[in-house]
Amino acid sequence: MKKFYLALSGLASFPMFAQELELAEVNLRVNNTWMLVATFMVFIMHLGFATLETGLTRAKNTVNILFKNTSIIAIGLLTFAICGFSLMYPGFEDGTGHEIIGFDDFGVGTHKVENYDPLTYADGNYTYWTDFLFQAMFAATCATIVSGAVAERIKLSSFLIFSVVYVGFLYPWLGSWKWGYGWLHDIGFHDFAGSTLVHSVGGWGALAGVILLGPRIGKYVNSSIKPIMGHNLPLAAIGVFLLWFGWYGFNGGSVLSADAETVSFVFVTTSLAAAAGVMSATVTDWISSRKPDLTMALNGSLAGLVGVTAGADVVSVMDSIIIGVVSGVIVVFGIKLFDTLKLDDPVGALSVHLLCGIWGTLAVGIFAEPKFKEELGISLGTQALGVLAYGAVSFAFAMGVFFLLKVTMGIRVSEEEELGGLDIGEHGMEAYTGFQIFTTQ
Repeated sequence: MKKFYLALSGLASFPMFAQELELAEVNLRVNNTWMLVATFMVFIMHLGFATLETGLTRAKNTVNILFKNTSIIAIGLLTFAICGFSLMYPGFEDGTGHEIIGFDDFGVGTHKVENYDPLTYADGNYTYWTDFLFQAMFAATCATIVSGAVAERIKLSSFLIFSVVYVGFLYPWLGSWKWGYGWLHDIGFHDFAGSTLVHSVGGWGALAGVILLGPRIGKYVNSSIKPIMGHNLPLAAIGVFLLWFGWYGFNGGSVLSADAETVSFVFVTTSLAAAAGVMSATVTDWISSRKPDLTMALNGSLAGLVGVTAGADVVSVMDSIIIGVVSGVIVVFGIKLFDTLKLDDPVGALSVHLLCGIWGTLAVGIFAEPKFKEELGISLGTQALGVLAYGAVSFAFAMGVFFLLKVTMGIRVSEEEELGGLDIGEHGMEAYTGFQIFTTQ
């Protein structure tokens, strides 16, 4: 059929052209297939977030946790389709200026596919539709980070409204600064897969929510810290393994092709940073607490993953281990620090995503291979500027949105609902049949 088509078009007499066309089609199919697989893996991360958050919180809030995580996926996909994709990729051209904000058009598709050629879009590595779906999965992740930090006391309606605004506008707008060829990209800021663009942006939003919400009832009593244990550590462990698995799509997919050498290299740096995070968090906590804490080991793996995400493509294998080791230490002391400051974070999201996201982004400026520093213009100063810019705008924006919600519709459930559990108070149902409501926590 293909030879017949080429003959009709007058191209059969040009065998080299026909061969190149066939190679381009093969290249598109192979790379696009890997990008779709990576997209599915990032989607599975949402199951990981849901199970981790559920396991580290109390049984009486399980339905609420699962409802939020289900809604976040829908919000991320829909807002990215309506406006987010055009905000993140507004049409800035590489190196032509220091653009801060732009917008292409409402809706996915529209004029972008009028003269659309999949063999030339994105260098022929993936289709427009794959591009949208892969990036949409990242967008939803940002709000999931906030969900864990504000768990067990936030109003569902307020959280959903916040997620729509934060994911629909702020995340893609800030994403355009780097991934959309905006001003930070032009000056050499490097964030390969989102230590800052995804994790720290989500972490800053989480910090604002935690501050305005206040701690859970019974968490801090008489200047003491009372641990509020999660109800299902096996579920939390399953969540971490799902997240680790999905991270291969998160980082590996960010290569934006199926290039064998680069994807394999990113898999190695990702794996070793996570492993180093587990061990350093375990040892650090074991020394300070005298007994090994499973939740610290689990968060240590996530800390290493977040830390290496910014530079998984430009740091050496051994340096990825160093990044993971430091991330594991940071997450242990970060959790303790936030408790000392009476900033109640049930799942450790602030330490994992905010602190380790900042560290991982700065680490690019320290550990990036010299050839990449020269080629991409990477420097510690530029990385620090990016961290400050994202932090200032994200935190201020989140504080503003949460404050407006607080003074209008409220952001915290009543004391009665919190003590009885958000499953009954917000949803009128239980995750576990016959669950006994405790009012002591």
